[in-house]
Amino acid sequence: MADDSTTNLRDFNKYNFPNQKWVLAEYIWIDGTGITLRSKTKTYFEKITKLEQLEWWTYDGSSCYQASTENSEIYIKPVFFCPDPFRGGDHVLVMCETFLMDKKTPAKGNFRHITNKIMTDAAKHDPWFGIEQEYFLFTRKGTTSRWPLGWPEGGFPYPQGRYYCAIGDYNTFGRSITEAHIRCCLYSGLHISGLNAEVAPGQWEFQVGIAKGIEAADHLWIARYILFRLGEEFGVDINLECKPIKGDWNGSGCHTNYSTNETRATNGLEYIRNDQMKKLAAAHVNHITLYGEGNKDRLTGYHETSSMKKFTFAEGNRGTSVRIPVFTLERNCGYYEDRRPASNMDPYLVTGILVDTTVLDSKYTSELLTAYKNFKGTVEVVDSVER
Repeated sequence: MADDSTTNLRDFNKYNFPNQKWVLAEYIWIDGTGITLRSKTKTYFEKITKLEQLEWWTYDGSSCYQASTENSEIYIKPVFFCPDPFRGGDHVLVMCETFLMDKKTPAKGNFRHITNKIMTDAAKHDPWFGIEQEYFLFTRKGTTSRWPLGWPEGGFPYPQGRYYCAIGDYNTFGRSITEAHIRCCLYSGLHISGLNAEVAPGQWEFQVGIAKGIEAADHLWIARYILFRLGEEFGVDINLECKPIKGDWNGSGCHTNYSTNETRATNGLEYIRNDQMKKLAAAHVNHITLYGEGNKDRLTGYHETSSMKKFTFAEGNRGTSVRIPVFTLERNCGYYEDRRPASNMDPYLVTGILVDTTVLDSKYTSELLTAYKNFKGTVEVVDSVER
């Protein structure tokens, strides 16, 4: 239950009035964790119709895990904007890249600049994505008590089996948030293709796609922003950990569906099996390195996963690294689903290395890995890989 400070947030939109001469632009960026979003508002006195109208801005990087107090200025560069579903009218949400004071060196957590180069280089292959964002809804009581929505406080609900795509008060928890989310995303023009309740109680999923190239990651980050903002209003914590509840409960992934001109062409299924699967198998360790935090607890070979220590693929099998869906089998061409990415993954990293591995012969992989390892200091690695 939200408190009084959030329940009436929408009432502020009464101050939007016809022929207003100002627009509020909410600048959004990824902070130094690589996972958490930050934002602040800038006022413009003209309607925003093109990206060039949005100015570079700055913020305090020392408060966002990206800089020291003595050298704290971080620049934000607008790269994508869309209508703001919270403020309505002509107000906009603005996704930004982050840079150090020279305006050239990416700040900590900015991997978009590399992926943009990858997508530009691979444009002739026309990469398409559909990204399935799983997450848990947690109750929010003060700052210490957190437990999945709908679960007995400090206890456990009925075992899994009754919750996936379920209906009914005893099976489904938090639907109002997900309904608000899909409508907000569609209002903003994001490519949202659906939502559903997931295998664990209090767990949900929404899908971004079909989105092409860099827009897939841009849209997912903005969709995450909207979801977290709705969590504020509903008094619910959005949890992107990939295994928030240990034990016999499903974790959360961010399965990434992917296709190119080659996989969508006649006999594309043969190309998927004989070309792209071989390339992904050879690059498995590199992908696992960039596929999010906590995957060691999730990619165990149980709960609809394949062990992170071995690359596997099969038709219609959700216990593999990559699933080739029946849709692709029926048409002998199409897409496949990479089931390895964690729910907290950075979609710039995942979409970037997928394209780089499969169509660019890993041209940028070293740059991606170096940037990520410099960012993390230490990274989660696969202890051993079965070939």
